[in-house]
Amino acid sequence: MESTFSSPAEAALQLEAGAAGLRTPLGDLDRVYELERVVGFVRDLGCQRVALQFPDQLLGDAGAVAARLEEATGSKVFILGDTAYGSCCVDVLGAEQAGAQALVHFGPACLSPPARPLPIAFVLGQRSVALELCAKAFEAQNPDPTAPVVLLSEPACAHALEALATLLRPWYLDLLVSSPALPLPVGSLNPDPEPLERFGRRFPLAPGRCLEEYGAFYVGGSEAISDPDLDPDLSRLLLGWAPGRPFSSCCPDTGRTQDEGARAWRLRARRRYLVERARDARVVGLLAGTLGVARHREALAHLRNLTQAAGKRSYVLALGRPTPAKLANFPEVDVFVLLACPLGALATQPSGSFFRPVLAPCELEAACNPAWPPPGLAPHLTHYADLLPGSPFHVPLPPPDSELWDTPDVSLITGDLRPPPAWKPSTDPGCSALTPRPQLELAESSPAASFLSSRSWQGLQPCLGQTPVTAAVTGRRGIAIAYEDEGSS
Repeated sequence: MESTFSSPAEAALQLEAGAAGLRTPLGDLDRVYELERVVGFVRDLGCQRVALQFPDQLLGDAGAVAARLEEATGSKVFILGDTAYGSCCVDVLGAEQAGAQALVHFGPACLSPPARPLPIAFVLGQRSVALELCAKAFEAQNPDPTAPVVLLSEPACAHALEALATLLRPWYLDLLVSSPALPLPVGSLNPDPEPLERFGRRFPLAPGRCLEEYGAFYVGGSEAISDPDLDPDLSRLLLGWAPGRPFSSCCPDTGRTQDEGARAWRLRARRRYLVERARDARVVGLLAGTLGVARHREALAHLRNLTQAAGKRSYVLALGRPTPAKLANFPEVDVFVLLACPLGALATQPSGSFFRPVLAPCELEAACNPAWPPPGLAPHLTHYADLLPGSPFHVPLPPPDSELWDTPDVSLITGDLRPPPAWKPSTDPGCSALTPRPQLELAESSPAASFLSSRSWQGLQPCLGQTPVTAAVTGRRGIAIAYEDEGSS
């Protein structure tokens, strides 16, 4: 239990500040970080102050990259590190605090639209890909040359997809190449027809075609990863891809392939379990997992209205990056919902480390909205913006007098019959009043107070009038680790 909710003191004492991954040789900095393209981006905008955002594993190269950019552009360069939330999101707030006029994001990115307008350039990296090995692996996994297949990849391998498609197109007739959904340059026109944009990628579908018709071949990952289920980018694709369509992955270094059907089934089963936990929950903790992604305030208001409509209490918590130690301070909360970018919502969450399960917004929507399609028919949406009005996937809440609110529901975990919601959604989004009840009932003032009253130990008791009055005395001196009267140990 101690190792779950806290770290040993020796780990904090031995931690090296600023420890980063292996540094890139100076001769390869221009190629790895695409400095020529970054210099052109800064010069075209005429920026005098530029912010560079690096993930933790690339901070070792941050100083050398910043020095070269300052020398080439003459602009003042700032380095952003240790972001409050996920490093895949653009830290617009940090750039504004530095007075930056533009931002360059290095490393893996979720490509979520920022909450505030700011010129942004993404450098995803260029990982080497063994094209011949990947082509042979594709042929082994897709023996039918007429089957429709989409080429996918992790962001660092996206540069090699067109070259891989060139090797395969002489034999495969229906091959689609995806590309990262990078923001279009200022002043550029949208392509016609506009490609489909999903999973942080663009798919140039032909007229009359849909993405659900295609299988997938994913280039990325590494054989050194002990648990591939913890890769948020691959998990997002497996959860959102059409069930029943083939999905295989290929290591770009060795060409080793793997059928991802079993892993996709395991991820979907885990998500259905979380939906059942959310339906059984009475208290929901809404974790603010981002402040820099667009429409996060609107999504938070939507989730609060959703929990209120389902008869649940919700608390909004702003804790930065969620950790087991932080969330263990709220034992009265039954489930937590992480409002973050698509990759942040599916980030590393080892089973058994958190005291309560952590859900994505889509799972809370499936649990609280009775109009949501049943499992197998509803898509798994990884971005909270897809749940909001204006999205083609938005499902509005039923009216208060709908029979959907009174449909009997049995918990698949406890086997008990779930009661109908205690109150219905309010027509006024700013009103939090309860619906009047025909008979007088005792209303619970707070789930936290009810939880505290059920505990055997409720803290120090005041015992008013039961203890004698005494004069104040001098207390102990020193710090908690070594008081003066304790001596040396």
